[in-house]
Parts: sequence; structure tokens; C-alpha cells
Amino acid sequence: MNTRKIVLTLLAATPAIFAAEVADSAQVTKLLGEAKTQSFQLKEDAVTMESFNRMKVSHELQAETINQIKDHVNTLVRTEAKLQEAAPTASPWQKKVVREIVPYLDELEGYTSAVIETLNGEVHHNFAEYKDYLEANADYSTDLAAMIADFVNYGQTKDRLENLKTKLELPPSE
Repeated sequence: MNTRKIVLTLLAATPAIFAAEVADSAQVTKLLGEAKTQSFQLKEDAVTMESFNRMKVSHELQAETINQIKDHVNTLVRTEAKLQEAAPTASPWQKKVVREIVPYLDELEGYTSAVIETLNGEVHHNFAEYKDYLEANADYSTDLAAMIADFVNYGQTKDRLENLKTKLELPPSE
């Protein structure tokens, strides 16, 4: 009879065990904060460079700005690699943001390379193509910065709610 009671208790507890939430990784949270700052810097430079389409700017200033953009993209790529390494310890929402960063970085690397090739004279792109590359860089970097910021804000809000729940001694969610 005792064995039956234990089995029934385990079966009743099984949904709660599987529903238990994976805790957020402190390392991933820290890296996402860094990525948020880095993506904001990238966005600012990409938007500035895109504005060059509407004014006369020296070739040197364009080259300096695209090199800053390239540095920002490379920094984000390194941060993304660290995020990938830490992903096994991440919570589900953290894993989602890590997966979603990759396509943005792939596009930004391609458009940034095309701008650099054009400025260096390695590949000849007409002005309309060059303008499109600058606009794409501005758009992708703006979207990336907003997406990362939204996830970081989500994590911070979630932490505040959990702390408040503990403070108020509320029962666990079902």
C-alpha cells in the first residue's frame, strides 16, 4: 500500500517538476547587457553613416565611420560567440535572444563588407547600391539594438516581479 501511495504522489508531482522554470543565467544576463550597449553604439554609427547619403562628406570620414561600424560588428560577433558558449546554462527566453542575434549579425557583416569594398575600390557598386547598403546597415542595426534592448528589459522586469513576489510571500504560479 505504501508503494502505491508513493507512485501516486510522484505522478501527481510530475507536471510541477516539468513545469519548473529554468533560472536565468547570470553570465548570459551580463553578456546581454554588454550586447545591448554594443548594439546601441553600432546603431548610432550606422545611422550617422546613412545620413552621409544626404550631405557631402569626405571619403576619409566615410572610411573612418565604416571602420568603426566594422569594429562594432566584430565586437558583437565576439559577444555572440560568448553567448553561444553560455547558452546551455541559459533560460528559455535567453536562448531565444541568442538565436535571434545571429541573422542580424550575418546581414550586418555582409552589408558592412560591401560598403568597405566600395570605399576601397575593390568592387565597383553604383551610388544606388551603395546607398542601399548604408540604409540596410542602419535598419538592421536599429532593429538589432531594439530587439536586444527589449529582451534585456524583459529580463529586468521578470527579475523585479520575482523579487516582489518573494517580498509579498505569494505562492508559486501554477
